[in-house]
Amino acid sequence: MKLFPESAAVQLEFDKVKALLTAHCQTEYAKNKASQLRIHTRKEYIETELGQSHEYRQLLQNAIYFPNDYILNLSKELKLLSIPGAVLSGEQFIQIRKLAESLEKIFRWFDSERKAAYKSLARIIADTYYEKAIIEMIDDVLDDTGYVKDNATPALRDIRVSLYRKRNELRRLFDKIIAKLNKQGYLAEIEESFMSGRRVLALFAEHKRTVKGILHGESDSRKTSFIEPEETIGLNNEIFELENEEQKEVYRILRDLTAKLSVYSSLLHTYHTITGEFDFIYAKAKFGIDIKGEYPVVNDKSGVRLVEAVHPLLYLYNQRTKKPTIPVTVTLDDSSRILVISGPNAGGKTVTLKTVGLLQMMVQSGLLVPVHPSSEFGIFKQLMIHIGDTQNLEFELSTYSSHLLHMKYFIENANGRTLFFIDELGSGSDPNLGGAFAEVILEELSRKHAVGIVTTHYLNLKVMANKTPGIINGAMAFDEKSLLPLYKLMVGKPGSSYTFSIAERIGLDKHLIKRARNMVDEDHFRLDKLLNRAEQDLRNMEKKEKELHHLVKENERLKKEMQLVIDREKHQQQVELLKHQNKINEDRINYLKDMERKLKQVVIEWKKEDNKQKVIKQLESLLFRKNEQKTVNKLQKKIESKYNEVGGDIKEGDKVKMKRNHQVGEVLELRGKRAVVKIGLLPMQVEIKDLVVVKEKISDEKAG
Repeated sequence: MKLFPESAAVQLEFDKVKALLTAHCQTEYAKNKASQLRIHTRKEYIETELGQSHEYRQLLQNAIYFPNDYILNLSKELKLLSIPGAVLSGEQFIQIRKLAESLEKIFRWFDSERKAAYKSLARIIADTYYEKAIIEMIDDVLDDTGYVKDNATPALRDIRVSLYRKRNELRRLFDKIIAKLNKQGYLAEIEESFMSGRRVLALFAEHKRTVKGILHGESDSRKTSFIEPEETIGLNNEIFELENEEQKEVYRILRDLTAKLSVYSSLLHTYHTITGEFDFIYAKAKFGIDIKGEYPVVNDKSGVRLVEAVHPLLYLYNQRTKKPTIPVTVTLDDSSRILVISGPNAGGKTVTLKTVGLLQMMVQSGLLVPVHPSSEFGIFKQLMIHIGDTQNLEFELSTYSSHLLHMKYFIENANGRTLFFIDELGSGSDPNLGGAFAEVILEELSRKHAVGIVTTHYLNLKVMANKTPGIINGAMAFDEKSLLPLYKLMVGKPGSSYTFSIAERIGLDKHLIKRARNMVDEDHFRLDKLLNRAEQDLRNMEKKEKELHHLVKENERLKKEMQLVIDREKHQQQVELLKHQNKINEDRINYLKDMERKLKQVVIEWKKEDNKQKVIKQLESLLFRKNEQKTVNKLQKKIESKYNEVGGDIKEGDKVKMKRNHQVGEVLELRGKRAVVKIGLLPMQVEIKDLVVVKEKISDEKAG
């Protein structure tokens, strides 16, 4: 995006946004990218970067781990790797291994399911691949600390084995010498030390000529002398030579490893860029969370539709001071390309203007913005701004001259892809003449289909906005009673400057205010008063509309609650009906089971009984319920004459009576809540609650 003037980013405080974003970055790559944040003009770039910010924000908010914890900067190491003949140290190779390991985790994290869920993030690694040979080559030579392994080459293994043996031999010999000299009292308190990489004795200075060897030095107090014993000189020389050979072999191994890995130099550079990209996206996501940023709709055309938008820096400041931030809702499209905002000073006109400009720059940079997700942003190729006093002392230009120079550039370069912002259009000159020029400038910008916001106090611009297609009025709300700004934008009506009201509020002499009113053109004063009244009426209407909306919502809530009560009652009735139906069905099933058992009993009786007529009568009584009640009563009396009810717990072997049909049987088995009862020749399962224990009465004959 082309900016005018060069200070436009600073005037809209885009530099502060970049600084906050940079603070979240950990790698140098991400910090550089954040500090030089590009403002794109191609929809695919903008949507890709917005998508990446949005997806990473989802990961952070849902506490999903993403393997991007690698924060080292390896630009120097990777540059060395690409230079022929260069040699990297073991520690540098370990850092490169960490880079490759980090990429391995990232590639593993992006399984097929996550690639589909996080398409924008997956694009970062879409054009590269993971090479496992890098880690394998390093692991073959180095351990976890970057130390070259003994088995890296056969030559190194032989050297280190020899070194181990020689050092052990030296240690044993040295220990003997120390033990011998200790007995003689020649050694100082520390006994031994190392000088120039060689093991030496610490002797009292008066005994230094007693022990044969090489004098390596003395202590600061000159009381202790450091001597290499004659017996160990040869061994020390051999060890020194082996250590030199070891260093040469290690250097050769590292040189060979550097040469092998240099093949993957460009791939490792790509890996380094990928980790930096993910760090940059992480920073954008973190910043998005800080400002409650959302992913808006992006359209490849001019225009904006902001819903509940807030200035991100003002939001952060108000959060610290525990103040509310008033959102702004504004639409600039083909039918309303230019918004003319009027209203009192310090009412929020410039903040509204800066909010729209800054959010547009942020969206085209791929940053989430604090708006409602339904907000829509177009794409602009140039952004022009004119805010505040731009008097140029260097070129001896007055405020108005500088203002006109800016307007000249606006008019000459504006087009349908231009977003412009002008604070106090026409200011710095005679109100009548400046107002006329302001009208001409506004008409020309509208004719060129540029989109923008203008703030003004000029009444002629407010009138012009009402009658010119493509230009609309807007006003910052003001409470006339408290004479305090409400920082809320109202689109469609011009606003009063409340010049005399504010003068009264600050306590200016009423006589002076009256004189000033008399000096003002009567029509001008009446128009300002009319705007004042219209704005207050609009505010009252909005207040009543809010109250009505609240009552409608309350009515809807009560309606839903009543519907829930009705639905609950209907449900309860249905449950009761089903219970009743189930009871009827249960009784019918019990009846049919009982009937089946009785019919089986009749069949058995038919086979046994010679008097078939008697069985037929039983069958008729059973099927047609003739005199059923009489039969039941007779059966009940018969049972009562033979058995007494004793009650109590039912056990196997007990005689029991069925409560429903008064038949008596014997309990064969208990099965939970049921008992298997043998009535006649047929066993049947009966609920225990439907049984009572009985005992046969003892007849008089038996008693006698």
